[in-house]
Amino acid sequence: MSSSSPSTLTISPGRLLLTLVSLSTSISCYIADWNETHVKNPKWPPHARFHNGQTMSMGLVLGLLTLYFTWRKPPKPQATSSPSGPGSNIDANKDGFSVALAKDSITSAALVGSLYWITGISAIMYPGTKWVDPEFGTGAPQRGVFLGHLVLVWVGWWLEMRKLSRLEKEEVEGEGRGGGGGRIVAGAAPDKKGR
Repeated sequence: MSSSSPSTLTISPGRLLLTLVSLSTSISCYIADWNETHVKNPKWPPHARFHNGQTMSMGLVLGLLTLYFTWRKPPKPQATSSPSGPGSNIDANKDGFSVALAKDSITSAALVGSLYWITGISAIMYPGTKWVDPEFGTGAPQRGVFLGHLVLVWVGWWLEMRKLSRLEKEEVEGEGRGGGGGRIVAGAAPDKKGR
């Protein structure tokens, strides 16, 4: 097994970016909306406040899910009795770390982490919408925030996928040199030594 092949998750630039966006997604909607422009706006009818509450709660949940997918340790692939059974195509190193499952988690984190920001950008496309209420001026202060977060999510995804691809390549090269990359295929029969 390559010495850089993790059996636990490590802090990396990609995971750090996804973590920062997840925390911002969970918290910033309350900072931006829990004031006279939204929740405490006396001109807003109760149903408008309901939808604002729904949006803030969605931001909190999406941020927490992004954090979960960013840091969850991919489960060890389960061995099956049949080479064609479930999980049989998932490679793992001898510590049980699966790059394929780690990539899936990071992709899930990026997709979930994008949802709040994509819906924020698309909201302006609905009839009669404006970026701000008339009493608070004009402009589109959210546009840069939404686009910036969206870019950070996908830069984080890209950085982490590059790192995971390098790990995958190192393991494969380690096997080819007879370095015992330690890679196992779930569902494969153990060798004479029980590996």
